[in-house]
Amino acid sequence: MTTSTTDTTPTREARIEADPELPTVRITRSFDAPLPLVYRAWTDPELVAQWLGPRSIDMEIETWDLRTGGEYRYTARRDDEELAHFYGSFHKVVPNERITQTWGFDEMPDAVSLETATFTDLGDGRTEVDILSVVFSMEERAAMLASGMEVGINEGYAKLDEILAEQTGSAR
Repeated sequence: MTTSTTDTTPTREARIEADPELPTVRITRSFDAPLPLVYRAWTDPELVAQWLGPRSIDMEIETWDLRTGGEYRYTARRDDEELAHFYGSFHKVVPNERITQTWGFDEMPDAVSLETATFTDLGDGRTEVDILSVVFSMEERAAMLASGMEVGINEGYAKLDEILAEQTGSAR
């Protein structure tokens, strides 16, 4: 398995792995917060808008119906400029355990992935989130990996660390 990691935060980096035989990307990251807090930050649209994506981008959530069969839509903005429009469906939501959803964006309508985020209690107030993304082809996966997504992932997770630290009262 090929692993690509980038440390852009003072805390920790996400592990991003691409299986050379399958059109998949796996992203794994642990957080210093209990599972219910991490899951809430992942599912509460007000919190999601605060941490999702790189620090230079603001997320505006237009639709957020987090339930099995629900949907979402949000827009990435920098200053007053709309950069990208994301959307998808929540296929299965198991609270505090797993979310399976589609993920796509208007700017590349054929590049849709199926993602499953699994939340695991590591004990001692720590939680691991493991996301498996399946795309249509190896070419789409290569484009995904070449997109610079690791910056948005790591900066977003660093923002999430800050939110979780505020909620748990711990200093970083």
